[in-house]
This record gives sequence, structure tokens and C-alpha cells, in this order.
Amino acid sequence: MLQELEILKGVHPGFVLDRKIREMNLRKGQLALAIREYPQTITSITKGRRGMNTELALKLEKALGLEEGYFMVLQVFYDIKQAKKREEKKPDLTKFRKILFWDTDFASIDWVRQYKAIILRVIQRGNEQEKKALIEFYGQERVQEVIAENLKSPN
Repeated sequence: MLQELEILKGVHPGFVLDRKIREMNLRKGQLALAIREYPQTITSITKGRRGMNTELALKLEKALGLEEGYFMVLQVFYDIKQAKKREEKKPDLTKFRKILFWDTDFASIDWVRQYKAIILRVIQRGNEQEKKALIEFYGQERVQEVIAENLKSPN
């Protein structure tokens, strides 16, 4: 199991489940009914839209004849990979004053989703170091795009 887990590190457990189901020539609906779960739950997991929980993992492992903990180990490795990705999507936070974002929890800012508001805030209220860090992170083109878009809108 360890060698297989090493290969599958970071892969969503649902994708592995889907492969195991196909290898055993099972149908998702049949498997779901056999373990007393909703078929939609199995489908959501196999499509990567939902994570694996411990109770469901145990049921699936038993039904598929897999070692106990197999899917939960995969889920943990997947969660670690996702956390690292989120961490990578942040600029060097030491270059920004926390007071610039006084109205929000600085640590919980989503630098990817909230890019428009962040860019406008830093351009309007930031110092030169912060503006430079902003351009380093988002790129000159994206920053100019957001500024131009803001100038067009009648706010």
C-alpha cells in the first residue's frame, strides 16, 4: 500500500475511487446502495467535487476490499496539496502594511478571488513598496486592466 500511496499523493481520493470501481466492473449506484449511501454522494466524490469523510471511507474500503485508512490517507495528502497551493497564491505579505486592510482579517484575505478589490485598495491607499509588490504578484497587465475597468464603471 505504501508504494501505491506514494504514487497517488495529492490525487483526489474520488478519482482513485472511480478507478477502483471501474476496475471491479461495479456501478456507482449499486455500490452506493450496498453501503447505504446516496448515489449522488458517490458521484460527487468521484468527480472531485466533494471530499471523503472517515465514516464513508471505512464503508468504501470494506466494500471494495481495501486496507483500512486507504482513502483517508489519500484525502489527507490531497488536503495538504491544496493547502500548499493556497499558500503559494499569496504575495510576500511582509511588503504590505496590515493597516491598509483595516476592515478585514489580513490573514484570511483571498489574494486570488479578491484581486480587484485588493488592487484598487493598494493603488488608492498604498505606498510605493506596496504598489511594487502588487505589480510583482499580479503583473503589470492585470493591475492596469483592473484600473482601466474601474475608470470605466460609473461609481
